[in-house]
Amino acid sequence: MKKSTMIVIALVAIAAIWGISAYNGLVKMDEGVNTAWSNVENQYQRRLDLVPNLVATVKGFASHESEVFTQVAEARSQAGGVMQLSSDVIDDPEALAKFQQAQNSLGGALQRLLSVTENYPQLQANQNFMALQDELEGTENRIATERMRFNETVQEYNKYIRSFPKNIIANMNGFEKKAYFTSTDEAKTAPKVEF
Repeated sequence: MKKSTMIVIALVAIAAIWGISAYNGLVKMDEGVNTAWSNVENQYQRRLDLVPNLVATVKGFASHESEVFTQVAEARSQAGGVMQLSSDVIDDPEALAKFQQAQNSLGGALQRLLSVTENYPQLQANQNFMALQDELEGTENRIATERMRFNETVQEYNKYIRSFPKNIIANMNGFEKKAYFTSTDEAKTAPKVEF
């Protein structure tokens, strides 16, 4: 066998090993994004599960606040419908924006519900309500943390698939850039605080 043939075979073998390694890295990072997304969904589901208990507790004290209860119920229903999306939502920026909008709507409705409770001192002293409010606050913190972790994971994935020469393997195998969670327009303005 000629020396040049052996060199070509060695180069092909090295390229094949590198290609397999790069592909496996892409799969690993894609799975990391899917796992991070599942953690985000988990926390949103946790919030969704807390809402009926919170509403039922507040209803017992503030039954005439029906408009707020209706808004919360509608927002929960909308968010619940969006929760049925598959993990393909992270591959579609429009679907992710729709998911985010539904979750933001529920978050806004919950804020209105909690602001109504300020008018009911006996509700604020209720242990069940306080426990639910603490759970909701903890869940909101977990949601923020998981969204941040998701964005970090997506950033690493997007950098990886766009880096040369891994972008060649990524393009050949259909690995596409993922969308980030972004802030809403409402989050860009400071809320009014009135005493």
